[in-house]
Amino acid sequence: MLSSSVNIAIPNTLLPVKQSHSPFRSDSSFRRPFSLHRLRVRAVGSAAGVAFKEEEEEERGLSSGDAGDSPVYDVPPTLRRELMPKHVAVIMDGNVRWARHRGLPSGAGHEAGVKSLRQLVEICCGWGIKVLTVFAFSYDNWIRPQVEVEFLLSLFERVIKSEIESFKREGIRISVIGDSTKLPPSLQQLIHDAEESTKENSNFQLIVAVSYSGKYDVVQACRSVAQKAKEGVIELGDINESLIEQELETSCTEYPYPDLLIRTSGELRVSNFLLWQLAYTEFFFVQTLWPDFGIEDFTVALTSFQQRQRRYGGRKS
Repeated sequence: MLSSSVNIAIPNTLLPVKQSHSPFRSDSSFRRPFSLHRLRVRAVGSAAGVAFKEEEEEERGLSSGDAGDSPVYDVPPTLRRELMPKHVAVIMDGNVRWARHRGLPSGAGHEAGVKSLRQLVEICCGWGIKVLTVFAFSYDNWIRPQVEVEFLLSLFERVIKSEIESFKREGIRISVIGDSTKLPPSLQQLIHDAEESTKENSNFQLIVAVSYSGKYDVVQACRSVAQKAKEGVIELGDINESLIEQELETSCTEYPYPDLLIRTSGELRVSNFLLWQLAYTEFFFVQTLWPDFGIEDFTVALTSFQQRQRRYGGRKS
């Protein structure tokens, strides 16, 4: 799920995390807004003594006075900028396991994961990757316990609120795909406002899949095409792949087909994510849990991608 940095609850000082009755609720001290640019989540001492601390990331060129600036990540010498994928998709998996390994509430794993997402956005912006699509909440996740669903939606709302201004400054466009009808009205409005206020940004596009189903994406595209045929806008013979692709939710971007899909936590499946769009995508699976996913893992994934030959059904002589 979401994993990087947000308007979530992280205490100022190193204090033990208090356990609450719900595994998805953190202590009330976690409700103070903070900047994603200065957040580092780390384990301290034993698993039982793990705590969170907001630190100034001096080694990344950040201080309390320059929270509005993103850190700069140089392209590693093992990578070639001209071979970077245009579109990377990520299934962010392993937040709850990350928290459990540290004796923390499950919700703390999702909160910690937001930091990884923010760092990945910064890296993509610096390395010339144009689009990042992340699987934040599957349509299939609605069957999870209500308290977990409410926590994740609340976290998503806090992420948008805390990051929207920095997205505007950095020229980042945010798009949300999925069935929004099941989302709380306040979140629907927040998403609409965020998309509208960043739609002209062109430096980078972050696509967040919320209440998303790859199967439903294809179904709704077919329904839209069928409706046009019913109304006489198109003829039956006009229906082809291109027409369906125009109706998919990823039509919101110039690069609708991911070049590379990364899934963390060791799972080896796509879980109903971008089923049509992944037809010729390169896959990379890693054991690392999402909150621990960083520049090293991403570099390994990109190195693997750049070493592959993409033939799209053809053969190079």
